[in-house]
Amino acid sequence: MFDTFKNRLELTGTLTTITALRISSGRSTEPIGSDLPVIKDALGNPFIPGSSFKGAMRSRLESFLRGINPNLAANPAIEAESSIPSKSIRDRDGNILKKGLDTIKQEIDEEFQDDPDKNRKIDNKLTEEIIKILETEDLTSHLFGSPWIASKFQVRDLTIVADTWFGQYQERDGVSIDRDTETAADGKLYDFQVVPAETQFDFKAIVENAQDWELGLLMIGLHQFETEQIPLGGGRSRGLGVVRLDIKDMLWFDYPEDKPDLLIDYLKKLVMGDKSAYENASDFKDDWVNKLIDKLTVNKSEETTTEIKG
Repeated sequence: MFDTFKNRLELTGTLTTITALRISSGRSTEPIGSDLPVIKDALGNPFIPGSSFKGAMRSRLESFLRGINPNLAANPAIEAESSIPSKSIRDRDGNILKKGLDTIKQEIDEEFQDDPDKNRKIDNKLTEEIIKILETEDLTSHLFGSPWIASKFQVRDLTIVADTWFGQYQERDGVSIDRDTETAADGKLYDFQVVPAETQFDFKAIVENAQDWELGLLMIGLHQFETEQIPLGGGRSRGLGVVRLDIKDMLWFDYPEDKPDLLIDYLKKLVMGDKSAYENASDFKDDWVNKLIDKLTVNKSEETTTEIKG
């Protein structure tokens, strides 16, 4: 997937907090200060971990895919719902209900056991089999990564835009409720920090070697952030974490493998800071989304065919 460069999408923009934001660093052990401070960098400024942004987007896209077809998004937290469980899931008679990584490896080892170049071929075959399974059972892992394949979508930590940060956090109070008396529990008053509304963070992300349908999936996820549909951090049920993403640039380079001169020219311009090798990716958004729709339609048709045969 990554051994040969094929394409690259660079995204830059600004993420603005519409309501106060709380991404906690855990309970404080300091005697003075907030009980629940927000996560900060070495200079004491707030930031949004790239993993928080990426995880929120992935979760939303998985919910959409499950709504279309429950088999399109796996649940790695539950072994039986994982796209590739560590061990094959069998019925009481020992028949395989869902092939696991142990069985896949065993079958591939047996196929190449007498081959002098077996190590390389086993690795290649294992990658092919995993990708084949993910094509139908875990579409988000193609873009966001999994224990078996690296992520194509790389998001940097979102750092503060200095002009919008005045160096002050808001402190808010909270209290635990006794469910029996429906009143405040004794000794359960606490306070927590939040980043104020209208604070801006720099957004930078890169996607490499993505297929058109994967880029279509990404466009839907970005649109959710652009329309304030995906909140971040804690306290979301009480109104915290509403954010809006404004994409400034979407730069796209697609490399035809039979034209190495284009790649050489791209690398030369990249070093010189020349952006002319890129195209405006906004021109391709509709095409990418249509490719995703085609992909989902094909997967749905294949599932229906399998059910009829069964």
